[in-house]
Amino acid sequence: MTVAVCSDHGGYELKKALIPFIESMGHSVRDFGCFSTDSVDYPDFAFPMAEAVARGEFERGIAICGTGIGVSICCNKVKGIRCALCGDVLSAELTRRHNDSNVLAMGGRIIGVETAKAITKTWLETGFDGGRHEGRIAKISAHE
Repeated sequence: MTVAVCSDHGGYELKKALIPFIESMGHSVRDFGCFSTDSVDYPDFAFPMAEAVARGEFERGIAICGTGIGVSICCNKVKGIRCALCGDVLSAELTRRHNDSNVLAMGGRIIGVETAKAITKTWLETGFDGGRHEGRIAKISAHE
């Protein structure tokens, strides 16, 4: 799977820890930045990453800021993106199964590395259930 990742300064350290973990699972990763802990504006990284996912250049995206809230808001402004902010494994599983989320948001100042790895692994490995959920996804797409 091809995975786009981005962060702001608040998510940089977590992103840095997740990239080799994602690659060790056999996925290819492109880092959209940021590239240090210097203060930056999360929309400058979240929008380009989400747009690349929406265009189909990447199968999934992961966005990280201090809380995950800012990047999730940005990503969900991009047509075709269904971004879910997750802080636990069950939410990560259910957003894939029920919402077919294509971007995962996490908070680098909220969850630890091991929790983030477990969330990421579950989110990347879980498929979409389809069925009754397809109509709901279609309603979201129609509203865009």
